[in-house]
Amino acid sequence: MGNENIVNMNENGSSNFKWRGYIKLGMILFIFLLIIITIFSNLIIVKEGEFKVVRQFGEVVRIEEEPGLSYKIPFIQSVTTLPKHLMTYDVSEAEINTKDKKRMIIDNYAIWKIEDPKKMISNARTVENAETRMEEFIYSIVRSELGQLNYDEIINDEKSTRGSLNDQITAKVNEMLSNDEYGIVVADVRMKRTDLPKENEQSVYTRMVSERESKAQEYLSMGDAKKNEIEAETDSKVKEMLAIAQADAETVRAEGEAEAARIYNQSFSKDPSFYSMFRTLESYKKTINGETVLVLPSDSPYARLLMGYTDN
Repeated sequence: MGNENIVNMNENGSSNFKWRGYIKLGMILFIFLLIIITIFSNLIIVKEGEFKVVRQFGEVVRIEEEPGLSYKIPFIQSVTTLPKHLMTYDVSEAEINTKDKKRMIIDNYAIWKIEDPKKMISNARTVENAETRMEEFIYSIVRSELGQLNYDEIINDEKSTRGSLNDQITAKVNEMLSNDEYGIVVADVRMKRTDLPKENEQSVYTRMVSERESKAQEYLSMGDAKKNEIEAETDSKVKEMLAIAQADAETVRAEGEAEAARIYNQSFSKDPSFYSMFRTLESYKKTINGETVLVLPSDSPYARLLMGYTDN
């Protein structure tokens, strides 16, 4: 009975030794895993088309631009990823007043990119803050520029005497961004939509209809005036051409009659007796018809020729 209460110290010591070994192995594995996690969590993988901005205590210490691997100091340095490519930002709608006192709603968009990541992080901190500042500048310049133009110059940019409105706005936005050193550049600012406020649409529509009707009537009046002018000019030319033709005809007729008389004279001068007989016969056409009564001596040459007698 006494032997059953005796504890084997050798077995107990062996068991404790094994547990200590497991704990030690577990700690080694944990430390190894922690090291692996630390290494990979502080590994910087730079991809194509992005910047990696490494900061230490809030200050930018370096910029990784080339694709590849890099490393940061654990727990001290942090990394921010910024895009290299062009980005599109949809600017909020804004209501402005034109030079001719018309209210209109402008909807713009901007194409931009990060040019200097260090300045962008130092002054704007985040992409969202950079876009906010860019939008404020765009709104300020758009309101200023469009306030100097009439409504029709805005909706028809080619009518503007100030050059391309979009190019001017883009240049001035970039100037303001550069002055404040935000490290971003705007490639283009474009108006994608111009609308009138709802309460103004009907009145403007009515006025536009009235203007179009007035313009149509003006065109009709101009057309009628041009038509009358062309008709008058044509009638004048026709009369002038007829007068010239009549004069030419009279000249030709006179020349023809003169030439005929010459030919007659030349022909009749060769036989005067034939000419006398021809003239007598011609006179019969004018003096004798179905009711003509002539009283002539029988020996009259006129009567003899009429009755068919000749001197021959």
